[in-house]
This record gives sequence, C-alpha cells and structure tokens, in this order.
Amino acid sequence: MNEIMTNSFSYEDDKFHDECGVFGIFNHEEAATLVALGLHALQHRGQEASGIVSVDGKQYFAHRGLGLVDDIFNDAATIANLKGNSAVGHNRYATTGGAGLRNVQPLYADLSFGGFTVAHNGDLTNASKLRKELTAQGSIFQSTGDTEVIIHLVALSRKATVFDRVIDALKQIEGAYSLIIHAEGKMMGVRDPNGFRPLVLGKLDHSYILASETVALDIIGAEFVRDIEPGELVVITEQGVQSHRPLAAANRSFCIFEYIYFARPDSIIEGKSVYDKRKNIGVVLAEEAPCDVDLVVPVPDSGVPAAIGYAQATGIPFELGIIRNHYVGRTFIEPTQKIRHLGVKRKHNANRGLVDGKRIVLVDDSIVRGTTSKKIVEMMRAAGAKEVHMRIACPPTKHSCYYGIDTPTSAELLAATHTIEEMAKFIGVDSLSFISEDGLYRAMGEEGRNAKTPQYCDACFTGDYPVALTDQAMKKAG
Repeated sequence: MNEIMTNSFSYEDDKFHDECGVFGIFNHEEAATLVALGLHALQHRGQEASGIVSVDGKQYFAHRGLGLVDDIFNDAATIANLKGNSAVGHNRYATTGGAGLRNVQPLYADLSFGGFTVAHNGDLTNASKLRKELTAQGSIFQSTGDTEVIIHLVALSRKATVFDRVIDALKQIEGAYSLIIHAEGKMMGVRDPNGFRPLVLGKLDHSYILASETVALDIIGAEFVRDIEPGELVVITEQGVQSHRPLAAANRSFCIFEYIYFARPDSIIEGKSVYDKRKNIGVVLAEEAPCDVDLVVPVPDSGVPAAIGYAQATGIPFELGIIRNHYVGRTFIEPTQKIRHLGVKRKHNANRGLVDGKRIVLVDDSIVRGTTSKKIVEMMRAAGAKEVHMRIACPPTKHSCYYGIDTPTSAELLAATHTIEEMAKFIGVDSLSFISEDGLYRAMGEEGRNAKTPQYCDACFTGDYPVALTDQAMKKAG
C-alpha cells in the first residue's frame, strides 16, 4: 500500500501513521452506503485517499479519490452509481510521492475468471522482489504500490479455482497484510500468519462484514462476531462463512502500536479495550516514572487516556492544559520559514490561565523526530509553566517499521541518535521518561516481554523484526 522502496515523514504530523483501513460488506441492498459509513469511522487510519468498489453480481463499479471520505462520497449520486449488494472500501495514508490516483484502493482487475478487487492494510516485505520477477514474466503494473503484486500472482496462478489461486498468492508473499477480496460472487478476508494488522468479522441482519476495527461495526449498528485469526482465510457466500487455515502457523506478532496510538480508543481489539489499555499504560508509567508536579496535562488527543491513567495513579489533578483545534486541514501551504514555525500552534494552543505558574507533566503517546514535542514545550513555557516534564506512553522508538506504518528512517528517529538525557535537552523539558518494554507488556496484561517469543510486534522499539525483510536485504546487497 505504501510506495515501494520509499519512506518519508511530514514535519507537520510528527507521528507514526498507519497506512489504511479496510471495510467490506456482503449481501446487503445498501452496501455502498454502509461501506462509506464504515470508512468514515475508520478515517483515522488514513486521510489521503479513499475508495469503494461495488458489485451487482456481474459487473463491478468503482469510485476512488484523493482526500477524506466526506470529500469523496459526499452526494447521493456518487453512492447510487456504486450498484450492487456487496462492496469493498479502503482508506489510505500515502507516503510522499505515493498519493496519486492510480494507487488509491481498492484495486480492481479483470482476470481470466472475471472481476477481482482487493483492499489491503499492511506492507509486503518482499514486494520489490516479487515485482521484479513478475515484470520479467511480462506483467504490466498500473500502480507503484505493493498490493498490485497480489493481483498479478492471482492472475498468473495455474490453480483451478479463485480460492486456490488466492492461497497460491498468499503462500508467495511475506510481511503484514489484512486483506478483503471480492471475486466470483464471494468475499474473502485474510490475515497474515503473524497477525500484524487487525481484521474483524461482523454481522448486520443477514449480511456479513469485514472491517479493520469494531468502531466501523458500531457506526452501522452491526454486531461484532469475532476477530479473524492470524493465518485464517474466511470465505463469505450466501450460505454463510467458511473458515480455512491455508498458511503455516507463526508467532503472534500483533502490532503493539495499535493499542498505543493507531486504533480508535473506543475499539475492541483481540478482546481488549483500546481505551482501557491506554489508561493502563498511564498507570504503569506513573509507577515507573513519578513526577512531583501540580498538573498532569495530556498532549491531545492521543495522549489523553494515558494521562488519565497517570493522574489517577498519582492523585495529581488531570487538566486540559493544551487545547486542540480539530478543524485544521492537511493542505495548508507554509510559504516561509517564519510561518512554518507556527505549524504546531495551528493544531494546539496553551490554556494559559491554567498552566501559568504551574509545574506540569505532559503525557504523550510517543516521540518520533521530536520536532512537535519541542514546539509544544516551548509553547507551554511561553504560557508561563514553571516546570515542564514529559512522560511517554511507549518505549523509545529507535527502528523503522516495515509492516504497514509510515516511519522515518532510523537515522531520523530522535531516540536512535540521542540518549534520553540528550532528548530531554533537545525537547527542552526538565525531565523525560518513557515506559519500559516490560512495563508496556504489563500494561497489556502480560507478565513482561519474553525476549524469545514476544507477544506483540515491538520492532520499532527493539529492532526484533518477526518476519524477514527481504526487500531491505536486497537493497543493502546492492
């Protein structure tokens, strides 16, 4: 889904970004409308582009565009043109250079057996290798993303059925993927054997739904059935749901950052409340890194649940010392360096009357490059804060992600090039602490991190990559 072999980051959004959200519904007369609503609930997973492909049993209909869901599916005529009782949708966060319309999903192709559409959350770690092999065989690619590799593998498979062709393709790809596929009158949902990315099964009346998060079920009044298991392939037809296990078992490696930052706090993932886990992180953070201050101040919005947990554990008052402007677009033109430095104030403003003269501890979910943290600290000091401390709800992020998160290179991550003391000096805080790796696992309900078989993917903290980075190895080899 991201551009192959690219990895960039925006100054204005000094955060990690999940690459996308997926949503599909089978056998409902208002399929396209429900998918659009589901994508609206999953907007946090991707804001650069959105698309829906529907099918009426014979013909496929597509509408894709750049922008937010409400920008693209904003009139009845657009939805009416997406005919049929089944549809697949996708929200995308694109890396720089990858925001072109040709990369917007779901992708669609006419293959020998008929139409085939796929929506993908994750990253394939051997996509470049497969792309070179497929191109050598005569494949012509229309996009620059890794998802199209799956379509070509299905197209070239010599297996007899679509189901077997999909399995044939899955056995050749590596990395992270939660997929929704529609072909030959059936919908399929699959998670990679490690289960990096979420995918849930829901039901609305007699219709089945696949979605990245439970909040997408909530918005349409659907019931949650269960999580799709790692390595599981479900096939949805008019007869119901069939479960298959075509992929070899692997160590569970669900992305722990889904709980820290990516998922919406009102989602339930793998039986766990995201909101509760974020509060738990704040509680453990308070145990590990207490602070003698007057106020606990969250960095909105992602730092709020952890800050609540921190405040409750310490007994220090929780206050909204920073107010976020929720109406800031992503297309602001910053023509000069002077104006560029005002970027953070467009999104956050100090609650001066509250923080003036106070000792405060800021609680945030993560530090990536540190540029935004630095500006926020400067803003709080300018508002009269007597002391400014910072506590972070994840361990230091020192390594890039290759499993579906847009991150800077390791050299651009502040924690990869600075000690915690150096980071504190750069950001300008009186003290800086991160939750420990064991502490994070304890907040998740585990005894701690098992170095041999960690229960989550935490490669961005540890450099312990659970799936081979084939393309990265090829790059290093020249």
